[in-house]
Amino acid sequence: MMPHAVEPLTTVPQLRECPGCGLFQTVPALSPGMTAHCVRCPTTLRHVSRHQPQHLIALALAALILLIIMCSTQLMSVQKAGISHVAGLFSGPKELVHRNMAPLAAVVVFVTVVAPFVRLLCTIYVLVRSHEGHPPRHLRRVYALAEEMRPWSMIDVFVFGVFVAFTKLGDLVTIGVLNGLYALLALTFILVWIDWALDREAVWERLDPGDDPEEARQDLDDAVACHTCGLVSTHPAHCPRCGGALHARKPNSIARTWALVISAAIMYVPANYYPVLTVEQLGAGVPSTIIGGVEELLSSRLYPLAALVFFASIAVPMLKLVGLSVMLVATQTGRVGWLRDRTRLYHLVRFIGRWSMIDIFMESLLGALVVFGSVITIQPGVGALAFCAVVIMTMFAAETFDPRLMWDEANAV
Repeated sequence: MMPHAVEPLTTVPQLRECPGCGLFQTVPALSPGMTAHCVRCPTTLRHVSRHQPQHLIALALAALILLIIMCSTQLMSVQKAGISHVAGLFSGPKELVHRNMAPLAAVVVFVTVVAPFVRLLCTIYVLVRSHEGHPPRHLRRVYALAEEMRPWSMIDVFVFGVFVAFTKLGDLVTIGVLNGLYALLALTFILVWIDWALDREAVWERLDPGDDPEEARQDLDDAVACHTCGLVSTHPAHCPRCGGALHARKPNSIARTWALVISAAIMYVPANYYPVLTVEQLGAGVPSTIIGGVEELLSSRLYPLAALVFFASIAVPMLKLVGLSVMLVATQTGRVGWLRDRTRLYHLVRFIGRWSMIDIFMESLLGALVVFGSVITIQPGVGALAFCAVVIMTMFAAETFDPRLMWDEANAV
């Protein structure tokens, strides 16, 4: 019988390195609902949840069931000229494969099915077994995998892609909402709830409280914070808690980020030049680029939707490219000004990167739903492949950039 663990009312003080500026500091004891911020930059160091682990297990189980329901049922139906079609989660990727866009189909399946499923399954397994008297060591790697899947789990972004597709289809076909869409909406709500309620540091502490923090405090020159679990230790090679490789700073951060930013900038040109989808109506094809899609929404007076697509598909990629370039140049030139603002910019770039996938999800659904022969058919275009590459490369670029280098270079001047 599993022993009943009682969660502490307050946390214990712990030594942390701020992932935004690199300052070592002691996070004081926190009560449930409290949040600790870095004393030098705007980075959040810890938020203590009010929720008990059993509540989170129930939420994660509900999310897993809803994900299975969403994958096994249909999302939407459309009807035109006496012909009807239905589409589920896998209909869009199947159509992309049919259109010789298998890499794009693989990305859509990964971020809407594989990543959420792996993340939920790993989280449930870890939360259930973390209250054993001696949690097995492999739980640490399982939880690290769940954390790695978190930015790639894009159910919340997929909802907006479905909403854009639903609105664009309003003037072309008759639309019906099916059970899978209700499951998708409920799943999105629960996943956002889990993200807000889960105290990740508390999970790591239940798996392994780590070494005595006083040891690391006494020798901060050799102290290194684990990028995966946040534990500060003086071990030179691997984290004693999660086993991840330890580095004072992300290896080759500047060079790797520049390579990804330049590659994304190159792909941004064909992403905007070539059509992302083509509407064939009565035998005549009308290609549409990203900016062309925004213009169509404006001409239809769908101003809020046009603003959403413009922000997600044009403004966000440009902000990521410009923002990362500014941070890279400032780091390499040792600029000392606006450090707090540049750190805020980094957190913003890292957060908004995934939302550009709205356009990809929308095009995938439209291609699967609107297939009515010579009457009307929507085909994804080659521009969608280039745009997806931009999104993925800028997300990787945000992960490879180390914002602590901005503070290091400024302090060295």
